[in-house]
This record gives sequence, structure tokens and C-alpha cells, in this order.
Amino acid sequence: MAGRISSLLDPTRIVLQLQSTGHDAALAEVAQLLARHPDVTNFEGFYADLLARDRLDTTCLGNGLALPHARTEHVRNIVMAVGRSGAGIHFEHGNETVHLLFMLGTPESQPGEYLVVLRALCKICKDAANRAALLAATTPADFIATIAAAETKLGL
Repeated sequence: MAGRISSLLDPTRIVLQLQSTGHDAALAEVAQLLARHPDVTNFEGFYADLLARDRLDTTCLGNGLALPHARTEHVRNIVMAVGRSGAGIHFEHGNETVHLLFMLGTPESQPGEYLVVLRALCKICKDAANRAALLAATTPADFIATIAAAETKLGL
């Protein structure tokens, strides 16, 4: 698992200042980062699956973190995009204000991989110092380096 989350991240798929202030608009803004990802075979299908999953139950994980995701036939491999909001985005379903939004698309055939990524994100983000560093990162490259350092520190 070493480097797994950091290897999923690409600076072009990280927005450190989301423009959207509402839940639906923030999901759309972050999802657009994946529209041209080479492993997304059908963006509209992926996004529809993501929204359907989001309506089922909250994707808030606490500590200002949300993980909107979909297990879908519309991705070949796990894909990830990140959005960050200093002001926060209110997620009505979880009644929580979210500052870090990690969006995942996972192939239906790889449910175990999703759980590995989720577990690693939870370990990284439950640490207040890691969350603070992610919120303070000034560039997408710094954000990825912060994730990589946390993975190394935690032995992920």
C-alpha cells in the first residue's frame, strides 16, 4: 500500500480553492476534474453513479472530510480528485461542514481496493496535524507531498 493514495493524486486534479459554496455545485466542480481522466470511460455515467450513491447516505467522515464515491462500471481503475474549501461546504445529508473533499471512482470489480484507500484516508485525516497540513498546503504538489509524508509516517 506504500504510496497508494499519493500515487492516485495528480496536481491537475486537485483544486485548493473551490469556487462552489453549495454541496451539489462542489460535487460537480470536483467531478469535472475527472472528466478527461484516461481511466474514466464514461464521465456522465460515472457522475450519475456518484450522485446516486451520494443520495443514499452521507459521505461525510467527520473532521471536515467527505468522500463522495461510486463503485461503477464507468472507470477502469480507481480515480481520485480533491477539492478544498477554506470557508467550508455544508453537506446537508450529514449536517456537516466539509473542508476537504476526496472524490473516488472505483471499478465495480475492485471493492477491496476502495476499502484500502478509504482506510488509509481515514488514518491520515484523523490526525489533526495532517489535516492542518492539508488545509495549509499552498500548491497541489505540496498537498500530494503532505499525503505522501503521512503515508510514510503511518507505514501505509
